[in-house]
Amino acid sequence: MPYAFIARTPAEMPNREDLLSRSGLEFMQAVLSGELSGPPIAGVLNYTLHSVEPGRVVFRGSALFEHTNPMGGVHGGWYGTLLDSCMACAVMTKVAKGQYYTTLEYRINIARALPIGVEIEAVGEVQHAGRSTGIARGEIRGVADGKLYATGSTTCLIMGSPAA
Repeated sequence: MPYAFIARTPAEMPNREDLLSRSGLEFMQAVLSGELSGPPIAGVLNYTLHSVEPGRVVFRGSALFEHTNPMGGVHGGWYGTLLDSCMACAVMTKVAKGQYYTTLEYRINIARALPIGVEIEAVGEVQHAGRSTGIARGEIRGVADGKLYATGSTTCLIMGSPAA
């Protein structure tokens, strides 16, 4: 399901109160349903939120010519951004109302070149979500052929205080 709309101005972005008034899962579900806007980066990099479950988030998209490096291959930053997004948003689904996260570090491994226009799924799954950190792993695979294009791992810092 594509975003109902992608924020084009700061005023269209969810505000801090929207974020903190919901659990992370509720927040991500609101983005998926279109109640809240999708992030601007999704429009720039041609991906959408596809599904949200506790501890698991899936994005779908495809690299475009605009995402290539000087040699004509898909830029590593495209893989990295999709993996960072799916892994960190998976962690977001595990945070309590009143909390939020930020990526502390992430790592990616590109397994093979991704042809321009191939539809992929970037799947992030939580391995651990505690009081102050979340750890997740991710994969980018072709939707039609299931080929593995890249893997990743992340550690996220969980901040704020759970709402009572």
